[in-house]
Amino acid sequence: MKLATIRTPSGTTAVRVDDDAAVELGAPDLGEFLSLPEWKTAAEQANGPRHDLATLDYAPLIPRPEKIFCVGLNYRTHILEMGRELPEYPTLFAKFSRALVGAHDPVVLPAGSTEVDWEAELGVVIGAEVRHATPEQAAAAIAGYTVVNDVTARDFQYRSVEWLQGKTFERSTPVGPWLVTDAQPGEITCVVDGDVMQKADTGDLVFSPADLVAYLSQLITLVPGDLIATGTPGGVGHARKPPRYLGEGAELVTRVEGVGELRNTTVKES
Repeated sequence: MKLATIRTPSGTTAVRVDDDAAVELGAPDLGEFLSLPEWKTAAEQANGPRHDLATLDYAPLIPRPEKIFCVGLNYRTHILEMGRELPEYPTLFAKFSRALVGAHDPVVLPAGSTEVDWEAELGVVIGAEVRHATPEQAAAAIAGYTVVNDVTARDFQYRSVEWLQGKTFERSTPVGPWLVTDAQPGEITCVVDGDVMQKADTGDLVFSPADLVAYLSQLITLVPGDLIATGTPGGVGHARKPPRYLGEGAELVTRVEGVGELRNTTVKES
C-alpha cells in the first residue's frame, strides 16, 4: 500500500495511491493520518474523493514531522573502502521540517554555499509511539519506507565537527513521493544530470531500520510521522577527485528499488 500527502486547490490532503487513482483518507496530511490508532485499516478501507494520478502534486511526505533523525556512516562497503572501522553506535544528526520538499519540487541551493552535494537515502517513517523498544517492537513501529536525498552543503558541514549546519538548509531535502507499507527495499541509486553517481544495496546497512528505531527509542519517544534517514552509500560528489557539486538547473534523480523515485531540479536561492 502506498500513502502520500498531495497538494490540492483547497490545501494538502493524505491519500492512498492506487494503480488507477489517489483516494483521499480524510486527513490534511499523512503525519496526522498516521496518528490514528488504526490508521492501516482506515487506509485500506478509505473510499474518499479520487484524484487522477497524472495530476498529483506531491507535498513533502510528512510536512511537519515532530522529529527528523539522520544517520551517517551506515553503509558497510563504503565504510570499509574508506579504511574506517565499522561503528559501534549510529552517528546521528537532525534536520528541521522547513528543509523538506516534495518528490518533484525544486531543490534550493543555499545562497552562501558553493559545495552542495547529493546523498541518496532510504527513509523510514514511524507509525506507532515507541520508547525503549525491543527489536520486535521497533520493527512493528515502522509504518513503512520512503525515499530521501540528504542534500548537503559541504562547506558549511565541515566548518565544525558538528554536521547540522550543512544539513538543514531550507527547501533542500526532497522526501517521498509516498510511504510504502510492507516494502522490501532493494537497490538505491542517485543519478545527477544522467550520470549514475551512487549505486548500492540497502541490505548493506550496518544498522538496519529496526536497529535504528530501537536505538533512537532509548533517547526519546518516537511518535507517528517521525522520519529517519538511514544514511548514504559511496559516490557522493565531495569524495570524487576532483570533487563534483550540484549547480543550478541540475537534475537529481533518487531511487530506492521497491519504494519509489524522487525527481528534482536545483534552483538558486533568491
